[in-house]
Amino acid sequence: MMNSGNKYLIAFTTMLGTFMEIVDTSVANVALPHMAGTYGAGTDEITWVITSYLVANAVILPLTGWIGNFFGRKRAYLACLVIFTLASLGSGAAPTLPILILMRVVQGLAGGAMVPMSQAIMLETFPKEEHGKAMALFGVGVIFGPIIGPTLGGWITDNWNWPWIFYVNIPVGIVAIVLGYMLIEDPHYIKKPEGRVDYWSFAFVALGLGSLEVLLNRGERYDWFESGFIRFWAVAAAVGIFLFIWRSFTAENPLVNLSIMKNKEYAAGTSLMFLTGFGLYGSFVMLPIFCQHLLGYTPTLAGLVISPGGFASLIAMVFVGTLVGRIDTRILVFTGIIFNIVSLWLLTFSSLSSDFAFLMASRLFQGFGLGFLFVPITVSAFTRIPPHLTGQATGLFNLLRNEGASVGIALSATVLSQRSQFHHNNLVSNLTPFSGELSEALGAAGHYFFGAGGLDPASSKLAGMGLVYRELVRQSYLMAFVDVFHFLMIVFFLLIPFVFLLKGRAGKAAAQTPQ
Repeated sequence: MMNSGNKYLIAFTTMLGTFMEIVDTSVANVALPHMAGTYGAGTDEITWVITSYLVANAVILPLTGWIGNFFGRKRAYLACLVIFTLASLGSGAAPTLPILILMRVVQGLAGGAMVPMSQAIMLETFPKEEHGKAMALFGVGVIFGPIIGPTLGGWITDNWNWPWIFYVNIPVGIVAIVLGYMLIEDPHYIKKPEGRVDYWSFAFVALGLGSLEVLLNRGERYDWFESGFIRFWAVAAAVGIFLFIWRSFTAENPLVNLSIMKNKEYAAGTSLMFLTGFGLYGSFVMLPIFCQHLLGYTPTLAGLVISPGGFASLIAMVFVGTLVGRIDTRILVFTGIIFNIVSLWLLTFSSLSSDFAFLMASRLFQGFGLGFLFVPITVSAFTRIPPHLTGQATGLFNLLRNEGASVGIALSATVLSQRSQFHHNNLVSNLTPFSGELSEALGAAGHYFFGAGGLDPASSKLAGMGLVYRELVRQSYLMAFVDVFHFLMIVFFLLIPFVFLLKGRAGKAAAQTPQ
């Protein structure tokens, strides 16, 4: 165990790295149009600023356990902080788009390794009976980062310039590096892996997970499997992941020890975290789009709809962190699921007249519920993990959370697109010359344009038809968003069977596990 006398200071130190990395996953999204203007790039080119970061994240996550053991966790973590900070400087100062994308790849590799190592350091710093508190602190970065990222990015871009979304990492990174050097210690059981490095495992995981991220990030844009481009990446992902799993179970010294998935609590916890990431990030992305596209909110106002949920999560995590080990873990997780289901159920009543208070209330429900999910799921998942496998376990755990987020965003966008087209076609089919509602709407619109706009009857009729069609499109998108919220609600229902595989009182069981 590390220096537990400074455990809260160590928690703050590792949280800085986690927060920086997760914020940078989403902070650049709102600045893409400004970057495109700087480099004279098109939409397909500039979105590689996001895709490259996500691909690098996915590739490195399962390898962080091996990296920590090979180089020593303190040395590896500090190296990641230094590289991430320098890559942030390089991203802001990049003279061309290819260099910016290269810097984002470096950022993604360093940041992707940094998060699971942060989690491992915190689990090793706090005694097992206090893992609930540790994961509540770690959850501040994991939950609050993606909430504040777009709002922070928008504010910085509007008030300064887009390079500053990367430059702000520099002072934070320097503080984290200095504190980490002073405080973090390697546990005694960290040992350099014996034998030759299994480069094939790295090649296969890079091919599989990198291709999967490209597939998920670009699938909707290219109409999924209708595109040869997407089919290529789908085959590459399937082949790479299959070979990676095969190699992990057959190699003499694999980079990733997948045998930890045989642990029932860990397998259940990673499955729950995958589905939680799915529902969480799907709603994170969809709700601001709904607010901006249909309700006319500014990006800042849409961010303010989301942000209160983050503060609710913080309150809940602090509260739940003290309950882990005292109350049955399954009760806590089930409570969190119910809060999220209620939140999404409320959103299914959204309309074009939904006000700010209604939307914010739904997010408060979800945010509070997430606090009941993240902490107990994480503590329960690591209850029976041997200390020397903590690094491997945190890497896979964070990988499943990230992949759940990617799948959730991709499928939510697909449901939105397909259902809006379905509702559009259905509404259009009901607009016939014999429709009383259509005749009444066209008459009212034509009368308005003829009287107030001074148009002639023919032009008034055309303007009225345009107005009716625009309303039809808005209604079809509204119904599609409601379908997405129903879809995400079902995802949270799918969490329930996995709850029964968790340990009853994870914290107490963990405290009794020999270290």
